[in-house]
Amino acid sequence: MFQTYEPVSDRSFAGKHLPALRAAMKDQQLDGFIIPHDDEYQNEYIPEYAERLMWATGFSGSAGGAVIMAERAVVFTDGRYTLQVRQQADSAFFDYADYTEVSIDQWLRDNAPKAARIGYDPMLHTLANVRKLKAAAKTAGFELVAVSKNPVDAAWTDQPAAPQAPVRPHDLKFAGRAATDKREDIAKAVKNTGADAVLITAPPSIAWLFNIRGSDVARSPLPLGRAILKADGTATLFISPDKVGNALPEFLGDDVDLRGEAEVTTALEKLGAGGASVAVDPALSPSKYIDELKAAGARIIELTDPCALPRATKNAAEIEGARTAHIRDGIAVTRYLHWLDTEAQSGEIDEITAAKKLEAFRSESDDLRDLSFDSISGAGPNGAVVHYRVTTQTNRKLQRGELFLIDSGGQYPDGTTDITRTVPIGAPSDEMRDRFTRVLKGHIALATMKFPAGTTGHQLDAFARKPLWDAGLDYDHGTGHGVGSFLGVHEGPQRIAKAPNDQALKPGMILSDEPGFYKAGEFGIRIENLIVVTPARPIPGGEREMMAFETITMAPINLDMVQVSMLSDGERGWLNAYHAEVRAKLGADILDDMKDWFENATRAV
Repeated sequence: MFQTYEPVSDRSFAGKHLPALRAAMKDQQLDGFIIPHDDEYQNEYIPEYAERLMWATGFSGSAGGAVIMAERAVVFTDGRYTLQVRQQADSAFFDYADYTEVSIDQWLRDNAPKAARIGYDPMLHTLANVRKLKAAAKTAGFELVAVSKNPVDAAWTDQPAAPQAPVRPHDLKFAGRAATDKREDIAKAVKNTGADAVLITAPPSIAWLFNIRGSDVARSPLPLGRAILKADGTATLFISPDKVGNALPEFLGDDVDLRGEAEVTTALEKLGAGGASVAVDPALSPSKYIDELKAAGARIIELTDPCALPRATKNAAEIEGARTAHIRDGIAVTRYLHWLDTEAQSGEIDEITAAKKLEAFRSESDDLRDLSFDSISGAGPNGAVVHYRVTTQTNRKLQRGELFLIDSGGQYPDGTTDITRTVPIGAPSDEMRDRFTRVLKGHIALATMKFPAGTTGHQLDAFARKPLWDAGLDYDHGTGHGVGSFLGVHEGPQRIAKAPNDQALKPGMILSDEPGFYKAGEFGIRIENLIVVTPARPIPGGEREMMAFETITMAPINLDMVQVSMLSDGERGWLNAYHAEVRAKLGADILDDMKDWFENATRAV
């Protein structure tokens, strides 16, 4: 169930695999081929068979791409993976590019020879992405070719099989709303656009809409499949028959037709032949499906996934489930923090041991289904790598005089958790305490925000950064991401970040609150809790009702790292109130041998 720590790739991948890939490209008369990190479902975490980018390049990061030409190749990543890509993708075979500065379509526009045949797999590229590639092809004069057989799959002789995990009903007590009610609401929204049906391709939306879960994807309880929902509320769910047990058809009901995923094309052709208007999300739908609809005669209506926003705005049962899950998770994390503050202070514990210890505490709960992501267990300078993943090659001891950052989470039937804590090993320096306190001040600023309807996370982001900005400091990641309900730990459309985002925050949305600070080569600091947007309420004397945030993560924040003199009375009041709530909600489950530690860890300051 839990993560492994062996390196998943090495620099030898390219030398072994590129010749076979180029041979497969030559068989299809391709001069180049585009390899995205994405799978056919645009998942954040992808199954082993879909790790095409890693197979071809050796790069194992969660975001990126590559262009393989006959004589040269380039790997694209962002700033999170600048060091990792150079360690894993051999410079003897690859150039490196930052796709936030030069996208794949821009690189092709500038580098693809005229009349070159550049291939892409239309199942791995969305309509929005293909439009950019076609624009580049028109400008540069190369030919963009949709392949029917991915040359990576042709060359990958030992490619793992696609997952066939059973699909499970998600209990109504956790889902909060019956699937029939959800389908009725989404069908009305689709009908209002003038569409006869909507093609739903995102597994989180399918899981939410039909109240089902699976385990096709590590870290996210997703069943891989597709769905077509008609404007009358009836639906066809396309799932591999091997995943369907005896209970699923009865659970779904007579208005849901179960078909194998291989039948999607036939269903789309039937819709087109009937002249149907079909809604598709251009940012999520494989371009292959949209091409098939058009070829069959369907009218395409572009529509943002109609399940995304209602999925993000949790109902009362989902919010209560999240609270319960966070108390359960908080007990495990608090026991772990006690272990870090006692046994792990020796200087002999390493990052892998530390990560496994937290997994062990979490796994004592029978309700744990999986981690919500691979734990980020970073000691000293490794903590300054924002998306660090410890392996046997990078494993480092938690040394005295340094900081340890642990970012982790669990998947429970009633909720998904994500929490980061930073603790000192030995005595922290004055600089460490100053930076930690500034991060804490930003965390509190966001946690205590009040804001009117229509406010976006983009508008709130600066409040979390101001204490760092005051000292000429900053961090290069978002401040908050959406979190699912026993779904993905990263969920849109809401987010809190510098980058513009036009999605207003709505009651029921769950987000992270995670400002940080990173000193390259020395230490990293991040404090992360999950927060829920609360309904708008009047403020005495105010003219407008204001929404706010409720903090649902429950675990101590290290007080030895806090420079109390830097806190305002209001900030100190929030910290004391938070720790009082942690004591009240977790205290009954704290073991006797750590009660004194727990009282001290949650003391008033």
